[in-house]
Amino acid sequence: MHTVAVLSLKGGVGKTTVALGLASAALRRGVRTLVIDLDPQCNATSTLEPEETGASIYDVLREPTAEVLREAVSPSGWGDGLDVLVGSEDAESLNHPDPNEARLGRLREALRLLKEDEEPYQLVLLDCPPSLGQLTRSALVAADRALLVTEPTMFAVAGVQRAFEAVQAEREHNRELQPLGVVVNRVRPRSHEHQFRIEELRDIFGPLVMPVAMPDRLAVQQAQGACMPIHEWGTPGAREVALAFNLLLARILRMSRSRRRPSHDDFDDDEIQEAVDA
Repeated sequence: MHTVAVLSLKGGVGKTTVALGLASAALRRGVRTLVIDLDPQCNATSTLEPEETGASIYDVLREPTAEVLREAVSPSGWGDGLDVLVGSEDAESLNHPDPNEARLGRLREALRLLKEDEEPYQLVLLDCPPSLGQLTRSALVAADRALLVTEPTMFAVAGVQRAFEAVQAEREHNRELQPLGVVVNRVRPRSHEHQFRIEELRDIFGPLVMPVAMPDRLAVQQAQGACMPIHEWGTPGAREVALAFNLLLARILRMSRSRRRPSHDDFDDDEIQEAVDA
């Protein structure tokens, strides 16, 4: 089971958009996936339109038992093979700035129970809030990889630096945790400012910067507004974004399997063909 925390310590950079795009790519590829909505804004839950549940992430973080977990997980409205551990505004009350180890370990315990299921998930995406409290730190303690999301702007670059430092600090509680990479979202290729910031990120993070960036297309907001996977929206802009998410998912699954450090190389032929076929 690949467990990926999707995070940024700056709001508004499209962190949930990236989590949803990866979920859409996984659904298209037939990868059984669970999205865990840790953000009290619950945007991932709203967009995925799961069925009504008797519990939520709030209850799981208070009492991580198999029974509570079953009540908090629901099939998404996007299709079979994509489930949601639904978010809750009440989770904000659990977002302690300095949680103890017992609180930090509750989500990890819940994921351990998921691994024991007869039909375990192949991919778990943890959509984190843009703050470094108990919710984000719990995700980093539970995950084996962290995907950092940023925009090609000055303030967003500073935010991803703080997120990277948080990942490194949390390895004290989770030695398995590794930074998966930095994905740059909402890129306009003709923008000189965007290209400058991408080069700045490469100077800072080197091979951790993903070789695929997410293009800035109106189709993303349109698909989310309609609560649909980007792969089903059908416009040229949506197809361009969907292909980028296919490539990103292929990269994530390959890196997670090999556990090697990412390299800033082009995608190999097999990877590209997998993405196109998906």
